[in-house]
Amino acid sequence: MQQYLQNKKGLVQNVFDQVYDQYDLMNDFMSLGVHRLWKKDLLNMMNSSKQKKLIDVACGTGDIAKLFLNYVDKNSEITCVDPNKQMIKKGKEKLNQFKNLNWIIAPAENLPLPKNFFNFYTISFGLRNTKNLDKALSEAYRVLKPGGRYLCLEFSKIQNLSLDFIYRNYSKLIPQIGKLVVGDSKPYEYLTKSIENFINQDELIDLMKKNGFEKCTYRNLSGGIVSIHSGWKI
Repeated sequence: MQQYLQNKKGLVQNVFDQVYDQYDLMNDFMSLGVHRLWKKDLLNMMNSSKQKKLIDVACGTGDIAKLFLNYVDKNSEITCVDPNKQMIKKGKEKLNQFKNLNWIIAPAENLPLPKNFFNFYTISFGLRNTKNLDKALSEAYRVLKPGGRYLCLEFSKIQNLSLDFIYRNYSKLIPQIGKLVVGDSKPYEYLTKSIENFINQDELIDLMKKNGFEKCTYRNLSGGIVSIHSGWKI
């Protein structure tokens, strides 16, 4: 499934080239800090034991890897993948105390990694930035071991009309906040549009099933502002 905005030549790359240096700070502004709680919910839902292999795709500056190492297994080998080399550089600097992280520059649709290798695949606020949802999902399925679990944390569709009204009006402020923080509103105009245009919870479930995942479910957080989708490679 192709995504229109994300297939405009160089658009997503340019967006993250502009915001990588203030990426974590802007995430705090946009979500009022709640993104940190959502990511902890993802780790709790994963419920991993030690000695499991994790791949975190669209890893940004490594938030999920850091949480996994601190709360699950500090000795685990984690593979962090992101298409933006500046974001990877920032992540390496931020997490330089950890020596067991592998950093790879690659898109979610084309992972230079072996099949049937990882116990868990996570992607947080990155699926909607891919050019092709089916390819991103099929690659996730490929690299997971049989019995492996796919977990996607992503902005979703609010199911409460009052909350949706408040959120839509708040979203209009995000580009202006971006202009104050990073000096340019355009990257955040893209981000708000990408959230608005992204598929809903049930449509993502259907795509996951289409690409081989079973026992697919989702959990809404904060009234559906975001959701965590889960699927298994059986």
